Amino acid sequence: MWLPCRCTTKYVAASIRRGVSASSLHALRRGRSSWNSAAFMPESAGFEGVSGRDALHDYSVSHSENFWAAVARQRLNWIRPFEAVQDCDLSQGRIKWFEGGKLNVSVNCLDRHVHTCPERVALIWERDERGSEVRYTYRELLEITCRLGNLLRRHGVKKGDCVTIYMPTCPLAVASMLACARIGAAHNVVFAGFSSEALAERIRDAQSSTVITVNQGVRGGKITELKRTVDAAVQSCPTVRQVFVAMRTEKRVEVTDRDFALEEEMLKEDVVCEPAAMDSEDVLFLLYTSGSTGKPKGLVHTQAGYLLYAALTHRYVFGYHDGDVFGCVADIGWITGHSYTVYGPLANGGTTVLFESTPVYPDPGRYWDMVERLRINQFYGAPTAIRLLIRYGDQWVKKYDRSSLTTLGSVGEPINTEAWEWYNRVVGEGRCPVVDTWWQTETGGICIAPKPSEPDAEIVPGMAMRPFFGIKPALMDTEGKLLTSNNASGALCMAQPWPGMARTIHNNHQRFLETYFQPYPGYFFTGDGAYRSQEGYYQITGRLDDVINVSGHRIGTAEIEDVVNQCSAVAESAVIGYSHSIKGQGVYAFVVLKKGVDMQEADLSKELNSMVSEKIAKYACPDFIQFAKRLPKTRSGKIMRRVLRKVVDCDLDSLGDLSTLDDPAAVQEIIEGHEKLLSK
Repeated sequence: MWLPCRCTTKYVAASIRRGVSASSLHALRRGRSSWNSAAFMPESAGFEGVSGRDALHDYSVSHSENFWAAVARQRLNWIRPFEAVQDCDLSQGRIKWFEGGKLNVSVNCLDRHVHTCPERVALIWERDERGSEVRYTYRELLEITCRLGNLLRRHGVKKGDCVTIYMPTCPLAVASMLACARIGAAHNVVFAGFSSEALAERIRDAQSSTVITVNQGVRGGKITELKRTVDAAVQSCPTVRQVFVAMRTEKRVEVTDRDFALEEEMLKEDVVCEPAAMDSEDVLFLLYTSGSTGKPKGLVHTQAGYLLYAALTHRYVFGYHDGDVFGCVADIGWITGHSYTVYGPLANGGTTVLFESTPVYPDPGRYWDMVERLRINQFYGAPTAIRLLIRYGDQWVKKYDRSSLTTLGSVGEPINTEAWEWYNRVVGEGRCPVVDTWWQTETGGICIAPKPSEPDAEIVPGMAMRPFFGIKPALMDTEGKLLTSNNASGALCMAQPWPGMARTIHNNHQRFLETYFQPYPGYFFTGDGAYRSQEGYYQITGRLDDVINVSGHRIGTAEIEDVVNQCSAVAESAVIGYSHSIKGQGVYAFVVLKKGVDMQEADLSKELNSMVSEKIAKYACPDFIQFAKRLPKTRSGKIMRRVLRKVVDCDLDSLGDLSTLDDPAAVQEIIEGHEKLLSK
C-alpha cells in the first residue's frame, strides 16, 4: 500500500556582464522609489536607523545578536525561550545559538499551521508519471508524521538515535524526516542514487539501527531496486536491527526478519504523537558531503538555528508569500532538498513541490508543463538542467503557460552567463528575477544571492552578488591576509557566524576544525574562491581544494581515486575536474597500469566505470580515462595536478614552473596521450 492513493491517505494521510536588459530592470523596479523595511520584515521596526535593505543588512551584521534574537522570537514557536542568543568563537570552531531554548521542529513545520489552516496544501507530489500529482494538506501530513513517529518509538528508536533514510523524493520521505524530528531522533538522508557500498559507509558512520526505504524507485520511466541496494548495504552494517519498506510500485520484494512493511505498520499507530522538547543545539540531522579526502564528511546540523535560517532565506531570497507554490526540483538526498523542499517551505507554512522525475521525461517540456499545471510561483533548479534544456530549443518552454512564475532560482554551481540569459529571457520572459544562489551543505542555507535587494537594484548575470542578512563575507590572499579592497579575488571566508551553519563533523570534530577553521584562523573557510567586483558584488570562481562539482553534486577526487586504485590492474591514478558544457564539471581520470597488465583499454575503462558506479554513484564515473606510463611528479613524489588540469584545459602556455618535476618528459607524454584520446 502506497500513500498516493487517496483512500490510503484517508487513513495514513564573459562571466561578469554589467547590468541586465532594460525590460528586466523595469520588472525589478516595481514602480517604487523607496523601500519600507518594516513592511518587508516586521522585526526591523525595532531596529534603530534601519530604512532599507542595505541598512537592514548592515544592522544584521553589526548588531547580530539583536537581529537574530528578534527574528528567532518572532519566526519560531518555542516550548521554552532561549536564554543566550549565541556563544560562538570561530577561532576555536565553537558555534552555539539560542542556548537554553527548547522547541520541536516538526511542531514548527506542521502543528502550528494545522491550528490556523489545516486544509492548506503542504506537499504537491509531482510523481514520475506526468499528470498524476498528489496533494497533501498540512492536516494529512501531520497525521502521517505522527503515525510514523509512533511507529519508530514502538520499535525502540529513542531521542538521540540516528535513522538512515534511503528514499526517492516522496511524501513518505518527508514524513520520515519530520517523524524523526518529532521524537528527537536525528535523520541521515542518503541520496537514493548512491551505491550499496556508499550507503553502507554512511549507515556505519551514523551508527544507525533503523533504515527506511522503498521497494523500488521510479525516475525518468526507469525502475531502481532500492530495497535490493539496502539489503546489500546492511550486510556490512551490524548496527542495523530493522528496515522499514514502503511500496512505491506493486512489485513484492524479498523480506528478512529485520524487514517491516511501512504502511501496514503505520496503520496500527495513533494519529497523535507527543513531540519531544529538543534543546536548540540538539542534532536535527546528519548529511554526508564529499571533501578533499576519500572519506565523506557527516556534517551535523542542529535544531533551532538551522530551521530559522532555512525559513528566513526561503522567504526573502525567493520573495515567497503566503499562498505561493514553491517548486524546488532538487532531490531530498541533498542539502537543497532539505532546506528548500522540506524545512524552509514548511516552516513558513508554504506549499512545496516534491519532484520525482527528470527534466526530460517524458520530453524536454516536463518542468514547464509542471509549472503550468501546478501554478508554480518560484522555480528553483540547477544550471546543469538549464544547459541541457537549452539544447532542445525554446519551443519546449514556450509551449506552456508560465505566467504564474515570479522568481527563478539557480543552485548547485555558478550559472554561466549564456544559461542565465536563456533562463531569464525564455523561461522568465524577462520579468522574473534570476537569483543565482551560493551556499553549501556546510552553510545550511543560502549565503549570497542577488535577492533580497532594493526594488530597483540591478542583477548581474553569473554573479551571486549580495550577502544575506547576518552574513559577512571576507576574501583572503595567498598569505592569509584579509583583502579589504574591491576588484579583488581570493579565498572566500566568513568573518562571523550565523545560525544555519554546521556545528561539527560527526565523530570527527578535529577534521571539522582542520577543514573550516584552521586555514584562516578566526574565519570560516568555505573552500571556494571568489571575486569581489568594484561595486562590491561577489562572484564564485570555483573550488580551491580537490573537490569537483558534477551536475551540482560535490565529489572529492580522492574518493574516485580510492575506487580506481582498488582495481588489480591499476598502479596509481589521478582524477581532476574539467569544464563540461552540460554538467558544469566532468571527471577526467589519469590511470597508470601495473607492469605486465595485458588488457584492452576499452575493457579496462568499462571495468573502472563499473567499479565507480557500484562503489559511489553513476554521476561520479569518469567521462574520460587516459592511460599513461607515468604521472608528472615532484621529486618528493607528489603528483602535479596543476599540470594535469592545464593539459586537460588545453592551456599549455600556462603550465608554469616545471623545475620541481622529477622527470619533465612525463608532461610531454601526458600531452600526447591527451591529444590521442581527444582524436578518437
